[in-house]
Amino acid sequence: MRVVSLVPSLTEAVATTGPGLLVGVTDWCTRPAGLTAARIGGTKNPDLAAVVALRPDLVLANEEENREPDLAALRAAGLDVLVTEVRSLDQAFEELTRVLVGGCGLARPRWLDDAEAAWTALPPPAAPRTAIVPIWRRPWMVLGRDTFAGDLLARLGVRNAYADHAERYPRMPLDEMTSAGADLVVLPDEPYRFTAHDGPEVFPALPAVLVDGRHLTWYGPSLAEAAPALRAALR
Repeated sequence: MRVVSLVPSLTEAVATTGPGLLVGVTDWCTRPAGLTAARIGGTKNPDLAAVVALRPDLVLANEEENREPDLAALRAAGLDVLVTEVRSLDQAFEELTRVLVGGCGLARPRWLDDAEAAWTALPPPAAPRTAIVPIWRRPWMVLGRDTFAGDLLARLGVRNAYADHAERYPRMPLDEMTSAGADLVVLPDEPYRFTAHDGPEVFPALPAVLVDGRHLTWYGPSLAEAAPALRAALR
């Protein structure tokens, strides 16, 4: 089978489970190391002609990461496009099964069982805390409603301060964030690369927690290690 993945998380999941299936991946697909599949551009601006030329049996996409006009063009070219939606941990597990087993014809991988077990085994969270979770700077953007990362944090006892916002990734004025009444600020290193010297200084009154963006936003083999790693960081 020949598979093109337009989603970094799904690239890692497929490459780990079925080595050799991937013939095309995006420039942002960095996991696992040593990928030899052809690079076909970005998630938002793939080279559609290059994708078609690879003659894939299946193209993997995501409703949030990829643009519908691109997916429609691939379908019009006669390609089978599987589009995932991942807005919660449970949905991630369901979609990974659909992609790997239903789409790629692979056996359910052990790492997926391990990931489900790791999140099930988490102890009940302590007293809930409220966090601001920026994902971009210049302009400032934060996690809003109905997001995968927000669901992971909620399972760890951290409520997203903007979980009830009308938008999923709203732009937010800095003065409004600093007066939101949050208990901490969670700073992932992707999509914006927040560091100890770029981000925490803006929130001097709040404890800043730097987390691995892959643990917070990727759905794939990293989910097994994400549960204890995020819990330790937030502790």
